[in-house]
This record gives sequence, structure tokens and C-alpha cells, in this order.
Amino acid sequence: MDLDDDKRAKRRKTQTEDDDDDDHHHHQPQPTAMETLPNEIIVDILSRLPITSLVQFKFVCKRWRALTQDPVLADMHLSWKADGNDPCLILHCDFPIRNQLYFLDLSAHNQDKDKVKRLYVPFQASMPEFDVVGSCNGLLCLSDSLYNDALYVHNPFTMDCIELPKSRQYSDQELVFGFGFHPKTKEYKVVKIVYYRNTSSYSRARRTVYPQSDVQIYTLGSSSWRSLGKVSYQFVRRPSEALVNGRLHWVSRPRRYHPARRLISFDLADEQFREVPKPDCGGLNRCNFHLSVLGGCLAAAVYGNYGKLEIWVMKCYNVNESWVKQFTIGAYMPKCLKLNLDRHRPLKIWKTGSNGKVVRVLCLLNSGEVLLEYKNRVLVSYDPKKGKFRDLVFQGLPNWFQTVVHTGSLNWLNTLH
Repeated sequence: MDLDDDKRAKRRKTQTEDDDDDDHHHHQPQPTAMETLPNEIIVDILSRLPITSLVQFKFVCKRWRALTQDPVLADMHLSWKADGNDPCLILHCDFPIRNQLYFLDLSAHNQDKDKVKRLYVPFQASMPEFDVVGSCNGLLCLSDSLYNDALYVHNPFTMDCIELPKSRQYSDQELVFGFGFHPKTKEYKVVKIVYYRNTSSYSRARRTVYPQSDVQIYTLGSSSWRSLGKVSYQFVRRPSEALVNGRLHWVSRPRRYHPARRLISFDLADEQFREVPKPDCGGLNRCNFHLSVLGGCLAAAVYGNYGKLEIWVMKCYNVNESWVKQFTIGAYMPKCLKLNLDRHRPLKIWKTGSNGKVVRVLCLLNSGEVLLEYKNRVLVSYDPKKGKFRDLVFQGLPNWFQTVVHTGSLNWLNTLH
């Protein structure tokens, strides 16, 4: 009897061990669908996701994080974003004191009610007030608006950030910036045009005159700045407003013996300034205007009488005859501006903004509408077919802002060095 009990106990023990083995095999982690797919297919799938999804994606596991740092994925994602998708917007808020950056995704796939999200700025402690020099392929270039000596290049979605080396400073100077990428050389460059004067010189002019200039260039990944010498043009003091075909563009200031405003390009490949033909709109010499990029083409928004705005587009780059007056936009006052007609003016005037101009042309939307910014307060879309305006209202939109058209990307700065 005791022997039978012993045999039964052994059988039960053996059965339990077999069951444990089955449970062990059953609970072994099975490979996920992502892990069984070839890497090129995974990258292709991920490249079509919105940047906000990709940012969350990198926190899942080490392998997925490594994928988000793949330069091939970053390039493919950028190419999909450029192919008929609405851009996202970076809103630079410079009021009342401390600078902030906000992110607004206009694409149809983003159904979040809270579309406006505040962005973390990693270097804000050392540079609390800054200007946005430019946006290119998901990278922002930011300059110190107080001391003019610090420059950062920053990806607000990967949180990647580098401080550029210091360049030569002058005691009495005025700065004009540009930031861009050339598709042939595959290089990112920061252009810093310094207008300066000797402190001993004296001018009776109402506006300070800076007779001397120095063009400084920094290529991302290099160790120092290079000087190209002086420039013969005086630019309006704001960063380059249009990057087209690897060329930055500025508007020149009217001068005593050269009253006509000019369009000037700087080629990031050969580093030469060239004059670009202007649209034949009659009032370009007298009226102020700003530049933008519409559908990949250089565009000039010309301010007319009674709040009218003409938008000229250069369909074929650097061909004078290809300038076309594509849009004529009449005067419009957004509803919220009517309600409080400048009762609350900002304490600080935008140094790099439209300086009092009522409206800025931002970009073309996928719907064919033109995106506009009114008085650093309101985003408005204009439908050229119907001739109708629509105020874009979003929860969390700051009261005062300057809009930067941006493409969210996974560009990592360490891959550019």
C-alpha cells in the first residue's frame, strides 16, 4: 500500500513538471508582427505616420527608439510630409516677458481637441529671450534676442539641440540671419550678416547707419565660422523669409541713391549673393512687401491701398516672365480683433516680425486655401475660389504669437556632423 502511494506521488510530480513545462512554453513571448517584418517595410510604414505618433513611438522599447534615430526614416518621413500634406506650425510667443514655443498640427489626421501644445525649450534657462532665425527640414535655428551672441539649432520633437560656436562680435552692430539646407551639397548652413560701425563715428541721420558689413557662415558639423567679407546690400532687419532651391532670400532696404527695393538671394552651395527679378506689380518700389514660399515657389506679398494684398508667385525660379499675380486678397478684420481693437498692445514689438503690417502670408494649405496671420493675433484661411475668410480658432492658442511654417521631423543633429 505504501509502495502504491509512493508510485502515485511520483506520477503526480511528473505530471506537474510537464504542466509547468507547458506553461513555460506557453508564456514565452511571441515575436510581434513588427519584429517579423523586414526593416525596410517597417521604415516605410513609420515614415507615413505623423510626427506626434513617431515621438510617442520611440518610448516603446530600445529597438523602436533605435528605429526613430535611423537617418533613412528621417529622410523618408520628410519626403512624405512634403508630398501634399499640410505643414505644422510653430508659434513663437514673445509676450509678456518669457519666450515660449507652441506646436499646432493642421493636418486632417490630427483630431485632437487640444491641438495647440507647448514645446519644451532645453536651453531656455541660458537664453530666456530668443528670435526664430528659420525652420528647415524639422530643425529650428534660434538666436539670442538680448545679447546677439548665442545661436542654437534645435529639433523640438527629438529634443536634440546644439549651441553654435561664438563668432566675431562688434561693439555697435545690427544683425540679419538666415538658415537653410542645400539639396545638392546636403549641408545645413547659418548665415549671419553683421552691419556695424566704429563707435567713434557720428551720424545725424534719424536712423543709425551701419556703413560696414561682414558676412559670416557656419556649416553644421564644422568647428568654426568663416567670413566671406562685406556685402553691398542693406537688408531689412529680419531673417530670410524664403528658402527656395537651396537659396535664402531677403528684401533690400531703399537707399538714398538706390530707392528701389530689390530681391536678393544667397546660394548656400556657392555662397554668392545675386539679384532676383521682381514681379512687375508697379508699386514694388514704393510699397513694402514680404516674401514667402507657396507651393515650393518664391512668392511676394505686396501691400496695396485700403488693406488690399496682392500675392505674386514666381512659377519658374529666376525667370522674370514667370511671375504671376496668383491671388488678390481684399481687406479683412478677424472677429476677435473687432471685439478688442488693440486694447491690449504687447509691451515688446517684434524685432523680426512684420513690424506693424496687418497681415502675413504663411503658406498654401492642401485644400488650396491661403493661410494668413493677422496682427500676430489670429490665424485665418482664405478660400480664393469663394473669396471667403475663415478664422481658425484653437484651444490653447496664445494671445500674441509669430507663426513659423514648420515640418516636424526626426532629424538628429548628431547625424549631420
